Amino acid sequence: MPKNTSIRSVLIIGSGPIVIGQACEFDYSGSQAVRSLKEEGIEVILINSNPATIMTDPAMADAVYLKPLEKKYIVEILEKHDIDAVLPTMGGQTALNLAIDCEKAGIWEKYGVKIIGVDIHAVETTEDREKFRLCMKALGAHVCEGRTATSFLEGKKIAQEIGFPLVIRPSYTLGGTGGAFVNHPEDFNEALKNGLTASPIHEVLVEQSIMGWKEFELELLRDSIGNVIIICTIENFDPMGIHTGDSITVAPAMTLSDKQYQTMRNLAIKCMNGIGQFAGGCNIQFAMHPETEEIIVIEINPRVSRSSALASKATGYPIAKIAAKLALGYNLDELQNQITGSTSAYFEPTIDYVIVKVPRWNFDKFKGADVSLGLQMKAVGEAMGIGRNFQEALQKACQSLENRRNGLGADGKELNDQQKILYSLEHPSSDRVFHIKDAFRLGISFKTIKKLTQIDDWFLHQIEDLVFFEKKLQSHSIDTIPAEILSEAKKKGYADRQIAHLLRCLESQVHQKRISFGIKRVFKLVDTCAAEFEAKTPYYYSTFDTHLSQSTNFTEAQLNESNQKSNKKKVIVLGSGPNRIGQGIEFDYSCVHGVLAAKEAGYETIMINCNPETVSTDFDIADKLYFEPIFWEHIYDIIQHEKPEGVIVQLGGQTALKLAEKLDRYGIKIIGTTFKSLDLAEDRGRFSSLLKELDIPYPQFGSVKTAEEALVLAKDLGFPLLVRPSYVLGGQSMKIVLNEEELEEHVVKVLNDLPENNILLDHFLDKAIEAEADAICDGEDVYVIGIMEHIEPAGIHSGDSNAMLPPFSLSPLLIEQIEVYTRKIALALNTVGLINIQFAIKNNKVYIIEANPRASRTVPFICKAYQEPYIKAATKVMLGDKKVKDFTFEPIKKGYAIKIPVFSFNKFPNVNKELGPEMKSTGEAIYFIENLQDEYFQQLHNDRNLYLSM
Repeated sequence: MPKNTSIRSVLIIGSGPIVIGQACEFDYSGSQAVRSLKEEGIEVILINSNPATIMTDPAMADAVYLKPLEKKYIVEILEKHDIDAVLPTMGGQTALNLAIDCEKAGIWEKYGVKIIGVDIHAVETTEDREKFRLCMKALGAHVCEGRTATSFLEGKKIAQEIGFPLVIRPSYTLGGTGGAFVNHPEDFNEALKNGLTASPIHEVLVEQSIMGWKEFELELLRDSIGNVIIICTIENFDPMGIHTGDSITVAPAMTLSDKQYQTMRNLAIKCMNGIGQFAGGCNIQFAMHPETEEIIVIEINPRVSRSSALASKATGYPIAKIAAKLALGYNLDELQNQITGSTSAYFEPTIDYVIVKVPRWNFDKFKGADVSLGLQMKAVGEAMGIGRNFQEALQKACQSLENRRNGLGADGKELNDQQKILYSLEHPSSDRVFHIKDAFRLGISFKTIKKLTQIDDWFLHQIEDLVFFEKKLQSHSIDTIPAEILSEAKKKGYADRQIAHLLRCLESQVHQKRISFGIKRVFKLVDTCAAEFEAKTPYYYSTFDTHLSQSTNFTEAQLNESNQKSNKKKVIVLGSGPNRIGQGIEFDYSCVHGVLAAKEAGYETIMINCNPETVSTDFDIADKLYFEPIFWEHIYDIIQHEKPEGVIVQLGGQTALKLAEKLDRYGIKIIGTTFKSLDLAEDRGRFSSLLKELDIPYPQFGSVKTAEEALVLAKDLGFPLLVRPSYVLGGQSMKIVLNEEELEEHVVKVLNDLPENNILLDHFLDKAIEAEADAICDGEDVYVIGIMEHIEPAGIHSGDSNAMLPPFSLSPLLIEQIEVYTRKIALALNTVGLINIQFAIKNNKVYIIEANPRASRTVPFICKAYQEPYIKAATKVMLGDKKVKDFTFEPIKKGYAIKIPVFSFNKFPNVNKELGPEMKSTGEAIYFIENLQDEYFQQLHNDRNLYLSM
């Protein structure tokens, strides 16, 4: 069926601020949907309150409303625009819940708006636990034995009937919020109370526990005439009992027999058809008993899910983009596979590689948090590795985490305490996969490891094999190692750094040895069809598979051909890796705009990143995408292969910036601000000398490497002191200390956590006001793009503070002083590109806290508030394509914009929620006000005045 021509205008509802359980994967899905609809000539109107996303960029939709996701703002938009349909499936649970609220309120009917991409009846069936259970039983699908409860007494009665262990699943929540496994009766009351409270309709499903069963997810697409395809089958490494967002996941499924897969596939299609006849995406989660092979349906999401982004990146199939077109009425066989450019979208992807997703946690930000993994999702991000086998993909995913590990162990950071290892195996947390390998290394039996983890034998044998291999490797030295064993190590995903540790030599020696053996990284295409058809989209991963099949030779030849064809100068943009607190979606926004600007400047753009949730890793953003770890060895090999003009590091946060020193040492050009200037800004001693020369005030400070030095320096600086390590983001390990005891304790902790970093001690300016400025500099001229005043006083991290653009209480003289200092510092640092400077104002005197010559978290916010593409301009300045004076900026300055931090403390109920110098927020929202009489602002301002008067 061709497109429904009656749909000319579509409203897309976004997912709002980033929270644990609903992160930037919905920015990716939403952005794909916007672009997909616009390709069809549809007018797209978007509502979303998140300023950090690509989705809310003014250039994306025809009209973007940065408004809270509430019914009254939906009505406001419907009053202004003649909208034919609403697509609520791209914004996660938030968007679906809002669409349902509007449906119940009669809003869609009143304005003649059709809901597309989903059936509201299907949503209600899958979200209402009792309706879901009855629907599945009617279809002949097995579900866990249980019933829904809307009161405490009803829940207690059901529990007595079912018996323990059991599980509590609240209705209409995201990320497993409020869910819990209950093994013992004494824990039930608290778990039931939490579940009922978490559900917006005060309803929970109390059902039998299937903890320890194997878990799988299937991603499906269906069109309006009932054609269904399975895009991807994902297997959880961890068994049932851990939220899928917190589980290591693998695609394709590794341990399903063909018969089991076909059974699951047929059941998935039956379930999708059974809940409602809608055209779009669907995610179905199954559990399978490891011995009887009984299959149970856990839940169904009749929308684009968190896993849809992972499945899209794993297969190359753009689920959200196709789902948006299906919502318009197209059938699958009428659409083209955009990767191959020649096959139909009605073609199930086939992959000849393995992907492994490993979650990224930030437990270090939540002191005292329960770090055990269970039904409630706690991960803040994820990394994905692609390899020719499970071991290689797992190692690459671990290398992508930026958790100071070099892969899956083999780095001298192994745990050797047997009791701690056994506890970790039975009580999973963020490092269990590392401890499984440690257990095998210590000689703990396979039987014990299996019993404690309940992980499938196949996965455990894969990790056990790595331990056996390492023993074989360690029997050699760098001088005696045979080419075959070194080649095998690389095929298993070992980094040169890991091999060097095992061979007791230098990383550079391993690199030289393997090059002398001809063991070089090769690059292959993610093409959706296992090389059966020629792929048009250059989306690559690397491997060391030297036994090349015909299809592999084909992809390599194509890569070489593309290199020969291009006469353009090349530039590499380094991404920001997995999301984490302090380095989130804002940097992906910057990377995407950097790529687009470099394209406009005539460059062939190359993106390197390992985050499957993001827009930057969409296959059609850069001219070439390398889905690889932001890890030196991988970066260097790509640079050697592509031979770019240089590398842009200032858009990818601290992840990319940390590689600047090595790039400089290896003679690789850094586009924009040089490493020398970047390092000067981080070296507090040299930076203070620069400020002294410029006659710019700064708090007294010093740099130390030991606790003894810190105690001596503290006598000169005086308490309170702000203690922080160098080269970190998000206020990592920052703390305000009031006495020598606190100082010594924190310095010792930092030295243990970050042994390679200097520790900076600043005299803390108590009760000061903080502000920050972002600017673009070309080495000659400086343009200040915005100054933001923090509403909370100094001492609260800028990412956790409400902040106002433009400043609301600073005098014109102070604002002028900030602008002058910004220009002076930017020029003195020879900045070429972006710079962010933090200020403290006390007694009408402006002090410099720090300068960061790179993209900051606040730049996307300013871009949205002023509706100017500042990052594009800055990138062209970095490339030398333009000068600052070549741009005529016309920011729209109307009223004020407030940056509102958003926290995920509900995932860590027992954590101290007090804010300080270390960042804890997971996302942000934007709120516009016309004047300072606004009620919300007045409350924030009164709180500040109260603190300052104390």
